Amino acid sequence: MGRRCFIALGANLGDPVATVKAAILALRELPQTEFIAASSLYRTAPVGLKHQPDFINAVVELVAVAPAPTFLESLFGIEARFGRQRSVKNAPRTLDLDLLLYGDEVSNDPQLTLPHPRMHERAFVLAPLAEIAPRLAIPGRGSVADLLLRCADQQIEKMLSPVA
Repeated sequence: MGRRCFIALGANLGDPVATVKAAILALRELPQTEFIAASSLYRTAPVGLKHQPDFINAVVELVAVAPAPTFLESLFGIEARFGRQRSVKNAPRTLDLDLLLYGDEVSNDPQLTLPHPRMHERAFVLAPLAEIAPRLAIPGRGSVADLLLRCADQQIEKMLSPVA
């Protein structure tokens, strides 16, 4: 039986709008998944390292049947196809795919922490997530809508309607 999962997408190198759109299409094509929804694209300022371009962000909902670690490897494969290089934390990137939620699974494994450990603090995750799953609750944190209100001081700009 499949699990409802949410993936955050972010990019700020090259043509990030085109990259995020193409990555959404790549997620649609993942084997053993059912595509449910994609959010609009959002522009946000970078978190952490300064002096880098703004990010383009979105969230996708899928139903996946593979175990969470296997599904995460599929996401890493998509990142690699888009030239993702892992260097310093919060560095600019061609594409970042974060597994936010995988059903109601909770994991503190260093390779896969679920729910994503900082998703409840970031408007660039919560705004697109609220767009496609407004009644969603994050285990141990609360509703997406309530958490988004706590991030009201973070700048985020809705850019484009859903792309897929």
